[in-house]
Amino acid sequence: MKLNELNDNKGARKSAMRVGRGIGSGKGKTAGSGHKGQKARSGVAINGYEGGQMPIYMRLPKRGFNSLNKKDYQVVNVGRLQKAVDAGTLDAKKAITIETLVEAGVVGKVVDGVRLLAKGELKAKLDITVTGASKAAVEAVEKAGGKVTVAS
Repeated sequence: MKLNELNDNKGARKSAMRVGRGIGSGKGKTAGSGHKGQKARSGVAINGYEGGQMPIYMRLPKRGFNSLNKKDYQVVNVGRLQKAVDAGTLDAKKAITIETLVEAGVVGKVVDGVRLLAKGELKAKLDITVTGASKAAVEAVEKAGGKVTVAS
């Protein structure tokens, strides 16, 4: 076999249908686009529309669930509290409430409360009142000599 003898298999390349080339071609006049309307115009596709067939996004099962009663807690780590005490924005001698945390800039807008978590290290003795706290966070505060009060 030589390079000049190479060719495609029979039927491997099919020439495109030439539309709008007379009634005898079978695709003349409206060129398969029907009469008038949005779909007869060029460059128009109705996204997601499947011509009366149930669309794919409605056929596929939906996943997940968003609870209407879900609580939106602000999260504070004990390491962040220690940073605030070191910076002087939180007073370790006074009782720390959600309001004092907001004033100190430790948390932003509080919706359902503040939850205390145990990431980081705490050296200051703090008396904290929060909406929720992890066991490890309570242990970390008590180890430093402080107290955690969980109030809803």
